[in-house]
Amino acid sequence: MKLSSFDYSLPKELIAQYPLEKRESAKLMVVKRSTLTIEHCVFKDLGNFLKKDDLLVLNDTKVLTCRLIGHKATGGKVEVLLTKRKSGSIFEAMIQPSRTKVGEKIIFGQGKITGIVSNRREISFKVSDANDIYKLGQVPLPPYIRREPEELDKEYYQTVYADKEGAIASPTAGLHFTDGLLKDLSASGINIAYLTLHVGVGTFKPVVTDDITEHRMEPEYFQVPENTKQKVEEARKVKARIIAVGTTSLRALETYANGVKEGQTDLFIYPGYKFKLVDSLLTNFHLPKTTLFMLVCAFVGEKLMKEAYQEAVDKKYRFYSYGDTMLII
Repeated sequence: MKLSSFDYSLPKELIAQYPLEKRESAKLMVVKRSTLTIEHCVFKDLGNFLKKDDLLVLNDTKVLTCRLIGHKATGGKVEVLLTKRKSGSIFEAMIQPSRTKVGEKIIFGQGKITGIVSNRREISFKVSDANDIYKLGQVPLPPYIRREPEELDKEYYQTVYADKEGAIASPTAGLHFTDGLLKDLSASGINIAYLTLHVGVGTFKPVVTDDITEHRMEPEYFQVPENTKQKVEEARKVKARIIAVGTTSLRALETYANGVKEGQTDLFIYPGYKFKLVDSLLTNFHLPKTTLFMLVCAFVGEKLMKEAYQEAVDKKYRFYSYGDTMLII
């Protein structure tokens, strides 16, 4: 299965650089697999496409302020993205520029904290409390948002139900929900449950092999709590739809369906995968040639998914993290 099969063309001006002021005012594309049809509406109308007893499963991970800007003793700027805490104050990290030397000291927060580059993908800090490191950090906006993080990102790059810290990127399909909309859905008989998958580098690791089946996902931590397990099993008993909010929720649920309820998942979903648990998916629009785009192609079918993306381009949908969204039913 060739990587080139999952490419598409997108005008750069359609990549959303800022969030909408009203989260629920995003466009919503509804893709119906049974009829191979596409509808267009607004996210606040999501409830029109849901049924009583449907189970909406959301990822309650919380994004860490894990982007640090520091400088070398010589004055050169260094950007550090903390990707995983190994132990104490030692972190796996992505360090730019890549020519930063092992053993080099990096100064953060005007000297409040210093770090030593342990190796090309690790940094250790001299600090009594590792949590103080995040106090100096910024929101880790993805690189296709070509601006520096602003105060508004602290609110808008986090879901309203974010709870458990640990992600280096937002589960963006959930960014469109408001507390009010969730209450309205619940009042109309829609069941809501939460799980956790800490979005890490595995979700965004580029596919570099021409044969996509040779790609290996990096593990990410997930947990399906007991009350969510119960709601999932109840939904299965009454044959209600299980709707994953985001590709991260879907991967966690499909891993759970394979018998794992907590731990690491490296599940890679691409066309040919047989879905065991998830019936519907709410998701943003994804970059070409990524594992995320491959996942939605697996869920919908490559032909219909590519038609949907082309229609989104034609109708000037906003793409990626701060962009519009799609419901696949």
